[in-house]
Amino acid sequence: MAEVKLDFLGSLQRTHRCGELRASDAGSTALLMGWVHRRRDLGGVIFIHLRDRDGITQIVFDESRNPEQHKRAQELSGEYVIAIEGEVKLRGADTVNPNIATGEVEIAAAKIWILNESRTPPFPVEDNVDVKEEVRLKYRYVDLRRPRMQRNIIMRSKVAFAIRRALYAQGFLEIETPFMTRSTPEGARDYLVPSRIQPGTFYALPQSPQIFKQLLMVSGYDRYFQIVRCFRDEDLRADRQPEFTQLDIEISFLRDGQIYEIIEPIIWEACQAAGRTVEKKIAFITFEQAMRQYGSDKPDLRIPPFHCVEDLFAGTDLAREGLPLAAIHIPKAGTLTRKERDEIKAAGQERGLRVYDDSKRLERDFPEQMARVRERVKPADDDLLMLAAWAGEKRGALPEQTALLACGQLRLFLAQKYADRHKLLDPEVLKFVWVVDFPMFEWDEEEKRWNAAHHPFTSVHDDDLEKLTTDPAHCRAKSYDLVLNGVELGSGSIRIHRRDVQSKVFAALGFSEEEAKRRFGFLLEALEYGAPPHGGMALGLDRVIMLLAGEQSVREVIAFPKTAKATDLMCEAPSQVPEQQLRQLGIRVVNPQ
Repeated sequence: MAEVKLDFLGSLQRTHRCGELRASDAGSTALLMGWVHRRRDLGGVIFIHLRDRDGITQIVFDESRNPEQHKRAQELSGEYVIAIEGEVKLRGADTVNPNIATGEVEIAAAKIWILNESRTPPFPVEDNVDVKEEVRLKYRYVDLRRPRMQRNIIMRSKVAFAIRRALYAQGFLEIETPFMTRSTPEGARDYLVPSRIQPGTFYALPQSPQIFKQLLMVSGYDRYFQIVRCFRDEDLRADRQPEFTQLDIEISFLRDGQIYEIIEPIIWEACQAAGRTVEKKIAFITFEQAMRQYGSDKPDLRIPPFHCVEDLFAGTDLAREGLPLAAIHIPKAGTLTRKERDEIKAAGQERGLRVYDDSKRLERDFPEQMARVRERVKPADDDLLMLAAWAGEKRGALPEQTALLACGQLRLFLAQKYADRHKLLDPEVLKFVWVVDFPMFEWDEEEKRWNAAHHPFTSVHDDDLEKLTTDPAHCRAKSYDLVLNGVELGSGSIRIHRRDVQSKVFAALGFSEEEAKRRFGFLLEALEYGAPPHGGMALGLDRVIMLLAGEQSVREVIAFPKTAKATDLMCEAPSQVPEQQLRQLGIRVVNPQ
């Protein structure tokens, strides 16, 4: 094939984007720029679909009217970058394309400029083509041209803008905090950055701006926010990346319950920007209610709750003291086959549960109890209703929460198994919920110590303050999570603003005074300089966009994500660096094994 002569952009200026022209523009002259999406050569007439991020316009090269430009169009191939100028014309009634916004018009090309050629892409720039994720990520700059990805990334921009607008309207200031700070692990491993100027010392990339945003409250800025990158060196999954973006918020003089009034309008604006309609007010439940009704601290409200019915079976073999008996209810599951019932029992056993799936036998053996179960659950005739109980031998030694978690996992398994029958897990349905009053501490069996359930700067309930050192298991935190469709979007809390209370919490976590001062000394000192009562939260923006876009992975809404092994296939990172650079930093690489 002959070499293509390329043109310079020079002073060319486009008059329209590729998705803008309408029937009302007929008769005018337009100059468009973009990529060749599709080319159809019918001999004397060549049709080009020209694409940019706003849409597609059909261009017509007619040999009988403009042979020179028609010959030039024969050189075009997919993904070539071109500019064209010509008259906007109405299409004939039988050639209107209802699938694109510009489908009533086309441009009769008078002049074409070929600005750059393209190799044949590794995969078509289409949504309906199945491509391995490894290939998509290696050629991400091509993948990002696909309509689905462009929709997601454009939506992300619109949602971020809507969030900023909503926060400015509430008097927030956008303030940047450092990316290089000291290592203060918050539950995950830090990414460390060696210092050349101070050999042997390291900065850490922030897991969150937590301490800095609290210091901004001490500094009197009252209402802070930041859409900020954070970094955690942890194992990845569909909703987690080593570097991620969160909406970070902190408010001075935050009274109990006020956070809902602040966050809910922001969520509503974000959903509006994504074209999704939701209720302005979000319901809330306590952590204890979430566990007793859903077996999860991040409940999916699209699925009906289960009901603890051990009280209805008191004195029977089904009820064991101190452990729940769950009536699990899945709407419209219909009549199950024997194979399906065996699969459910096996799924229960995997989670440590015994499943009672034979409703007829239950009705025969426990007629009064099952009548009361149906009264409580209110299932329809074609609904699935079964009971589940813990099957372990040492029943009395098993915490109730472990059994509830297992019931919650079985509930999700059943919902996913039968979701297709009646769109139980429809991604178009958005069910937000606040979960509040979490435990202040979690027991670490391996370390034989208490850990902060949220983070060590979370305030304890006023009524539980005296329990910090005497009864940490029953301390409730002034913390709250925002959950959407079973995914935690973010967490927050009222912070500790008094030095004496912060010291008590550190003591409850097993920190000596020396360790607390070494790790958080500057914060403890700052609390002695007039720190106001304050609180806030952080929302995972990647997860928010993922759910609003109806995607299953955050990688589909991040422009340049990492793989599940935290690698960048396109840039081939992480990579080795020259020995000289390591020597300058005083670093020697050893085999981690």
